[in-house]
Amino acid sequence: MRAFLCQLFLTLSVCLLCSNSVAEPLSREEIAVHVPQPYSLGDPIGDDGVYQLIDISRADAGFVFETEPLAPLPGFSGAPINLLVLLDHDGKFLDVRLIEQNEPIFVSGLGEAPFRAFLEQYAGHSITSSLVVGSPYGSGSGGSSLVYLDGVTKATASVRIAHESIMGAALSVAREKMQGISTVPPAFPDPDYSEPLDWDTLVEQGLATRLLVTNAEIDQAYVGTLWEDDDPEATDNPEDPYLDLWIIDIGPPSIARAVLDDSGLKELQGFLEISGDDEPILLIETARHGLVSPDFVRNTAPNWISAEQNGFPVALRDADLFFDLANGVPDGHAMILRTDRRLGFDPVSDWTLNVQAVREHGIFQPQTGGVTLSVNHKTDARFFDRPEVITPAPPWLSALQNRMTDMILLAGFLALLVWLLFFRMNRLADSRAFTPIRLGILAIVIGFVGWWGQGQLSIVTVLGSLRALFDNGSFAFLLYDPFSLLIWAVTIVGFVLWGRGLFCGWLCPFGAMQEFAHHLGRLFRLPRIEPSPRWDARLKMVKYVLLAGLIATVFVAPDQTDLVAEIEPFKTAVTTFFVREWYYVAYAAFWLISGMVLFKGFCRYVCPLGAIMAIGGLLRGRDWIDRRAECGSPCQLCKVKCNYGAIKKTGEIQYSECFQCLDCVSIHNDTARCVPLVLSRRNGKRREAAE
Repeated sequence: MRAFLCQLFLTLSVCLLCSNSVAEPLSREEIAVHVPQPYSLGDPIGDDGVYQLIDISRADAGFVFETEPLAPLPGFSGAPINLLVLLDHDGKFLDVRLIEQNEPIFVSGLGEAPFRAFLEQYAGHSITSSLVVGSPYGSGSGGSSLVYLDGVTKATASVRIAHESIMGAALSVAREKMQGISTVPPAFPDPDYSEPLDWDTLVEQGLATRLLVTNAEIDQAYVGTLWEDDDPEATDNPEDPYLDLWIIDIGPPSIARAVLDDSGLKELQGFLEISGDDEPILLIETARHGLVSPDFVRNTAPNWISAEQNGFPVALRDADLFFDLANGVPDGHAMILRTDRRLGFDPVSDWTLNVQAVREHGIFQPQTGGVTLSVNHKTDARFFDRPEVITPAPPWLSALQNRMTDMILLAGFLALLVWLLFFRMNRLADSRAFTPIRLGILAIVIGFVGWWGQGQLSIVTVLGSLRALFDNGSFAFLLYDPFSLLIWAVTIVGFVLWGRGLFCGWLCPFGAMQEFAHHLGRLFRLPRIEPSPRWDARLKMVKYVLLAGLIATVFVAPDQTDLVAEIEPFKTAVTTFFVREWYYVAYAAFWLISGMVLFKGFCRYVCPLGAIMAIGGLLRGRDWIDRRAECGSPCQLCKVKCNYGAIKKTGEIQYSECFQCLDCVSIHNDTARCVPLVLSRRNGKRREAAE
């Protein structure tokens, strides 16, 4: 058997080495299907699957991209979760939609509805926000700048993988296509900073920036155009100012007090109490150009004025405030504009204000043209405070923190179990209370490890790991489920100490359910079905054939992997508590009911995970079950009593099929049941009688 298993493992490895796939971006037509109205897909930007996002007015609204080519993090199926992200030019999520996923819990367990509901939370959030999946950890999280997204019960690991894919892809686009997006928290005016300022000081320190354009300069800008002779006033008075514009950031209280009178300052403070994320910009124009056109509507974006920072637009909007200026401030047309700091605007860095100088040519159907007048401005950093950058904990750490109590309890349970089986195995097997103790441990495995902790190991994890190995070599997805990962770690240790027995006999929730089904069958005195030794050996090979088929499916037909993995009833019986489609429930129920007459039939003959455990058991470094010379010849008691058929006629233990039930250990130590011990005791009594 060991030679066969080694050969099988090597054969499968060679087959896998021949299979490798690289994710390619979807075609334009395939992506366009997923873009929601009123948006549409524009031209491609580069060759990594990033496209322009076009709004209903056919204007460029941002970016559209799928996550798989940019951040191909493997999920638990081994394949990445592919999502469509709509991002505006300010780095704000407009929408996140599911393209394709093969996560077992969403394929046929919970369905995709809760996953799609999770993705709806991204709309309106910025990539500059510290987005994390979960809930605040600890009592000191109040006022944190972290933004928490509600996860999905029973699928937290999968949605964490999706979240990391979304953020990884979005930040990749931001770095390459949106270099103006701020990657640090925005600077806010420091309410505790104060210094006396007046208008002259503001001008002297560059806190008030002036853009002065004369009539002669604007005339020069229009030379050679259709509109060069359409402003007689500019021609007649060349030295007079055409535009005399002052720009002052009045977010800092000290600057606001220097330029607004008391009523205006009160008006501004009331506005900022309601909209604390807005940076107010005061504009004063004292010449003849003005700030807005006659048809301007208050509380909208000014039609003659725009701004940009680092080459990307800064959204400006009228604050709709009525105010008066302080004494000494230039008198003219004044308005306060606002922009949201959360969209990446940094008041302490250079930004550019653009003013459109517009002229019209003709009377009946005038043609409009304009030139752009620009000026740079920034405000000294002493007036601002930038919050400390809060870096979200790594996903694996967040997952660990969210399950800290469960992890402590699980670690304690596993440590006690390993200690008991390694140091007290014989005493445990010899105890009169062994069966109640074993059933009690199995009940904990079903209730705590399985239903509560969702720690049922599955062949899906193995297949996902194999695919990750040959696709991109990343096993990061395993870290998103630390509860199961700890069980895997102890199981691998168990390979060395006992072979497959530790997991299959003590830690598998579905295996524990089957064992309880067996005891119910004995309680109800149901007949037992036991294949002949020949058929038992043949049926035990089925699980290896199924394992080979599952591995082949991963690389030949990966889209069908989750479907064929349903050969395991674990998801139905443990993950979803039997709440899913009737045919899955019927399948799981069949194996549990059959367990009342056929001892652990699924575990012995069908379980592909059991096949993996048997292969892992090749690492076993010792024969941990004691044997005597008489075992097998003449004594066959252990073989007859072994429900797993794991003892050969020779008395040798077949560890690849041993589930560590300890029945043979109990018999071996029992002077009333072990035939060699019984005979030895009788012979001793005869010798004593003869003497």
